[in-house]
Amino acid sequence: MTIPAPLADYDAQYTQPVRELLFKTANYLTTEERDLLERACAYAFVAHRTDVRKSGEPYITHPIAVTIELAKWGMDIETLCAGLMHDVLEDTDVTKEEMAGIFGSVITNMVDGLSKLEKLEFDDKHKHFAASFQKLILAMTRDIRIIVVKLSDRLHNMRTLDGVPEPEKRRSTARETLEVHAPLALRLGMNQVYRELQDIAFQNLSPTRYAIIRQAVEGYRTRYRVTIEKALSKLETSLQENNIQATVKLAPVNLYSVYQKMKKRKLHFRDITDVLHVHVITTSESDCYVALGALHRAYKPQMGKIKDLIAVPNANNYQSLHTVLKVPHSKREHLELSVQVRTEEMDNIASYGITAVSPNSEHYLRTNRWLQTVSDLHESSTDAMEFLEHMKNDLFPVDTYVFTPKGEIINLPRGATLVDFAYYVHTKVGNRCVAGKVNGQLVPLRTKVRSGTTVEIITSEYAHPSPTWLSFITTARARSGIKAYMKNSNRQAAIEHGGALLAKTLNSLLPKKVASSPEVMDNYLKKLETDKLSLDDVKFQIGSGQLLAITVAKEIAALAGEQFGQDTKLDTVLVYQHDSVRIHLAKCCRPIMGDAVHGVIVAGEGLMVHRDICPTLLKSDPDSQINVDWGSVAHLKVDYEVTLRVQSQDGHGLLGKLSTTISNVSTSVNITSVETLSKAESSHGFMEFLFTIKLDNLAQLNEIMSRLKRIGQVREVLRV
Repeated sequence: MTIPAPLADYDAQYTQPVRELLFKTANYLTTEERDLLERACAYAFVAHRTDVRKSGEPYITHPIAVTIELAKWGMDIETLCAGLMHDVLEDTDVTKEEMAGIFGSVITNMVDGLSKLEKLEFDDKHKHFAASFQKLILAMTRDIRIIVVKLSDRLHNMRTLDGVPEPEKRRSTARETLEVHAPLALRLGMNQVYRELQDIAFQNLSPTRYAIIRQAVEGYRTRYRVTIEKALSKLETSLQENNIQATVKLAPVNLYSVYQKMKKRKLHFRDITDVLHVHVITTSESDCYVALGALHRAYKPQMGKIKDLIAVPNANNYQSLHTVLKVPHSKREHLELSVQVRTEEMDNIASYGITAVSPNSEHYLRTNRWLQTVSDLHESSTDAMEFLEHMKNDLFPVDTYVFTPKGEIINLPRGATLVDFAYYVHTKVGNRCVAGKVNGQLVPLRTKVRSGTTVEIITSEYAHPSPTWLSFITTARARSGIKAYMKNSNRQAAIEHGGALLAKTLNSLLPKKVASSPEVMDNYLKKLETDKLSLDDVKFQIGSGQLLAITVAKEIAALAGEQFGQDTKLDTVLVYQHDSVRIHLAKCCRPIMGDAVHGVIVAGEGLMVHRDICPTLLKSDPDSQINVDWGSVAHLKVDYEVTLRVQSQDGHGLLGKLSTTISNVSTSVNITSVETLSKAESSHGFMEFLFTIKLDNLAQLNEIMSRLKRIGQVREVLRV
């Protein structure tokens, strides 16, 4: 395709205004770069000449809008050109070779990385999305600017989602955005994009809830407007008195975040106290700490809610000092101000993340280390669907930090173990680790790390990863390291190990007539042959942790059902008496011994045990579910963790009375944490507590709840 003159055939009504805005926004470009942008704009216009958006506008208005957003973020000329042409290879007849001949390989490879795979290759839209997402993420590992363009593309698509007439298409796009694109924006530190994507997705998925919460937030701000204005004024005065030059501003409310808090804590909006967020922007890092002291002199802080994320930044480069101030509203009521103190540079990075930092900065290097982990994760994933699921887990915010013996800070997800830490340090350290030390004390590898501790790994040249590590690690980096080692280690050893696991699983879970039937096994071998696999391939996948033996057992049970003319079900799996399957207690519902439970097979993870009322279980594919039971485990001593929400009438010594009641049930019952969710609701007021408790079984939990309910002040006791 030849390039037309820069202004040829531009539609005056739609194209010209947005095009002028683009060049006005990208005024930081050189003359030579502006000429290249003109050529890319004209090229995209001709390529999309006959394309129309569902809103009726010329399609070219979309890529120009995407590029305007990229220009607001200060992206370079190559990224802007990729933004203008990001749909050209996917939606038109233009080839890579044609584009590369005009714009070069760098821009063309960025556009190609943004193009989805051909839909004709897939008969399942979920597999198509997973494969296209995998292609996008792998392109991102080679050039991070690709994902920045994709986020700008998704942002504009969400802003114009009203133009999509099909309701299910809007909901599908919103779900994808919440599950994948918004977490990606957060992982790259682009918080402004993250919050906007969340809120638009929330509005399209739950329009009624969105409208109610929006109205509630607006009413809240109106009701407390005078108190809020006085508080902001007092904070400004306190900063001035301490010679701190700073800007104090009330941040917009993330409505989806409010909804998530209400949902997680099972609270009404009126009971949510952390709605107001205030940003204090200073001119230097040292002023941040002085400002924090000034703020605490203005209003009392809530102890335990002060965080220094300047000294210990989040993994996505976010830095701020956090505090929560109690602002009196009346004699019986106060407001909570969640305050973040940071410099102008930190504020810019907090909003725009990776787009606001230099490629030579520590922030950028930290992101590149994460990208290497993503690349390793791809190598260890069996298919695109597994890669997508692992990526979703890896995108959750990091909230644990530990120190190396040399004082280096390492960020890890909550629940990470010493093995996760070892692989973060280096793959060789992970492959050779045998034990560790936490604050100088020798501990086993499955030990979970805690924030603020110093961790040291002990290695041996004769050690190697164990498949059992896959049952307790949490990070993609560790999982990919272990699987890569297994893949490259002695294949025969893995086959023997997998064969033993498979035989044990089949004999314990399948009916005897099925497990011993040559005909059933012949049918399974024929199925493998159709899939171009051998039985040794399956055994190797099991032995190397790529496949679950229980998954194979379900396939064979299905074949047996066809052969014998009736459904063949797997026997009930006993949680603590079945060592051929990796079994985990689900964190979403925290089942404890005695609960009615059911299992869900999760690819790459094992068998996840849920309470039978758990929403996650109810949403899971029935084909992935299996019967589980606690079995006879009286001889085992297992600590279970459960959270209770206790609502009580306020009174002197209330916390002590509740704590004593819980502890007196048994010497094996321990309170590990207490969180107070208090609000003066009436003249007498009430208090709400979240108790996290370790105990042995369901009987103890029932006894605790029964005793708490007998306390006169207690209104309600709920298991969270």
